[in-house]
Amino acid sequence: MHHHWTARVVSPRPPVPAPAEAARPAALLRGEFSVRSAVRSARLLVTALGVYELEVNGTVVGDHVLAPGWTSYRHRHRYQTFDVTSLIREGRNAWGAQLADGWYRGLLGFNGGTRDIYGEHTGLLAELHVDYADGSVDTIATGNDWRWSPGPVTAAGLYEGEEYDARREQSGFSEPGFDDTAWRPVETPDFDTAVLFPADSPPVRRTEHLAPVAVTVSPTGRTILDFGQNLVGRLRVRVRGEAGRTITLRHAEVLEDGELSTRPLRHASATDRYILRGDPAGEEWEPRFTFHGFRYADVEGWPGDLDPADVTAVVLHSDLSRTGWFSCSDTALNRLHRNVVWGMRGNFVDVPTDCPQRDERLGWTGDIQVFAPTAAFLYDVRDFLRSWLRDLAADQGDDERHVPPVFSPDIPVITPVPIPPGNPPMTGWCDAAVIVPWVLYERYGDTEVLRAQYPSMRAWIDAVDRIAGPGRIWGEGFQFGDWLDPTAPADDPGRAMTSSALVATAYFAHSTRLLARTAEVLDAKGDATRYRALADSIRDAFLARFHTGGGRLAEETQTAYALALCFRLLEDDAERAGAGRRLAGLVAERGHRIGTGFLGTPLVCDALTDTGHTDTAYRLLTQRSCPSWLYQVDMGATTVWERWDSMLPDGSVNPGEMTSFNHYALGAVADWLHRTVAGLAPAEPGYRRLLVRPRPGGGLTWAGAEHDTPYGRAETGWHLTGGTLLVDLLVPPQVTALVDLPGMEPVEVGHGRHSFHTPFPAATR
Repeated sequence: MHHHWTARVVSPRPPVPAPAEAARPAALLRGEFSVRSAVRSARLLVTALGVYELEVNGTVVGDHVLAPGWTSYRHRHRYQTFDVTSLIREGRNAWGAQLADGWYRGLLGFNGGTRDIYGEHTGLLAELHVDYADGSVDTIATGNDWRWSPGPVTAAGLYEGEEYDARREQSGFSEPGFDDTAWRPVETPDFDTAVLFPADSPPVRRTEHLAPVAVTVSPTGRTILDFGQNLVGRLRVRVRGEAGRTITLRHAEVLEDGELSTRPLRHASATDRYILRGDPAGEEWEPRFTFHGFRYADVEGWPGDLDPADVTAVVLHSDLSRTGWFSCSDTALNRLHRNVVWGMRGNFVDVPTDCPQRDERLGWTGDIQVFAPTAAFLYDVRDFLRSWLRDLAADQGDDERHVPPVFSPDIPVITPVPIPPGNPPMTGWCDAAVIVPWVLYERYGDTEVLRAQYPSMRAWIDAVDRIAGPGRIWGEGFQFGDWLDPTAPADDPGRAMTSSALVATAYFAHSTRLLARTAEVLDAKGDATRYRALADSIRDAFLARFHTGGGRLAEETQTAYALALCFRLLEDDAERAGAGRRLAGLVAERGHRIGTGFLGTPLVCDALTDTGHTDTAYRLLTQRSCPSWLYQVDMGATTVWERWDSMLPDGSVNPGEMTSFNHYALGAVADWLHRTVAGLAPAEPGYRRLLVRPRPGGGLTWAGAEHDTPYGRAETGWHLTGGTLLVDLLVPPQVTALVDLPGMEPVEVGHGRHSFHTPFPAATR
């Protein structure tokens, strides 16, 4: 039910507008109110045009960071609700806020970003609902009685960083009786509250604190802290020094020649500055309105010798519940899995972004499309991705052809690659509108997400159907395609070995098949029949164009075969076997090194395993030379990289403009680790039935996984002892498991703990 708001947006408006490129400070806002008798409960509803931190009677409300977060503001604007009963007292009270640009008005996008995308002015909207002990109720709201002032945050931007002058602090501004006579009255602009909705996904919070693991002096004499982990967040400092001293903190993911490598950040300066107020007891500061992707920090201006204990890295991300774990006997694979987890944490900062550090940080649809199965195993992302899908559908509705955007929230940007104008249909990226809802259904048994997203899913497939026409082949012209294929030049990331037409037509068939299955789940029988027939027609067109017979394809690439096999465009057993042999041969021809980009990589190990080439999949997984997953690990990576060779073997950074060291897309292989190495997968939606099908290999002697399903904890673990495979299994209540082990007939078991053993000759390892 839509809340009827009585509050007005209160907006700080300086008498003289700042120049367009001037630093954007955060404002202080405040108001006072009276509480007339004993309070039974008090509930606060609040949002901002920008990002806020709210206080009541001198106490910060909640522990959210960068609230209200980022949504497609013109369609959906989130507000938070807090219980503030303990903060309210009889008599005079005060509330106040710090308010900065955030995503609403700050720089967003490439080439340094674009300002004022959603509006030219920030604002705060808040209502306090007070229930008295006598049963009466008061609603206290932001309005024209509020006042504002510049504050200690003299500049704040998500890309730029934050500058804080502690000498400008106004202690007690959110307490009653504060003298605000020098403050200015706010303006109360019109705002359409119909776009407001209550928070429907977990907020961003501080989730961990990391101490430096090393302090070094660079060749140019700069002090550099190493936190041992590429993370997303900011620094908290404790310092004592004279008033007016400026401490400068610069951030980067990697070092190059012993110095911070800031070129990959492009136009994101990622620099915070703190000006001391000179408190002899010491001062503590953490930025409020920015975040950075970094492992290393350059500290300049520190008074005296720097004690590493005085600087802490504060990790930020959406506060999702961890639900999945994996480990095995190979320390490098365990490090790879940890890198995947850290990459997800850093890129789930309110929206599923591609990268967290440079002038981009957008909700790219292709990245989450390939990563969604991994994400749904590692964390409870149901509400997080459902909220994002609502934004995606809303943005899609703005397109007259009903084409989803390539990132959501959708914003106008000038990209560094030659994307056609408008909102071009992009295979693998726009398909997120179909695939991500289906993944949520598979992993959570959530039919409601299918029902809610069905119009969006259907609209995308219908749009591609119109584009492809009766020939069913599409993808000519610019497509991202198998983006960042390892053979692509540094300055041309879209030049792939696999044609866009093959990739696009394969995805068209796959997404249409998923749509038909969605229609079946929703009992839309007519649609199910129609889209099944369409999927068959697309498959036939794919085979006529790209299949040369005997399981061979016209395009001899790893990605082509992975798509054809995993999307079941080749269904005949003999043809699938032939395609699997050829794929294994292609992998061997490349020295068991990766030959896939964004869209082929999540599928290649499954394609090999499904056709009996598990040994080849393991050799691909455990390859150490570039391009490979473990090359990154051997080069010291602590998150998954954007490029297979973001760092070159000599330790230099790839010269390409797009060189992120925190991109989760290529980490989608973790889903194969969970399902095939450890052997834990859903056999029915929501893990109502488990598929326990481990396939040991790669020299591993043990592996295991745990996952908190909607029914409870599921566990699998196996050990090789001599020539025997030992498997232990925990099945949650109300769940059954199909256990399919090498050398055994499949068996069905119910709730409880189970153990199995079967011969496992060394030749099969």
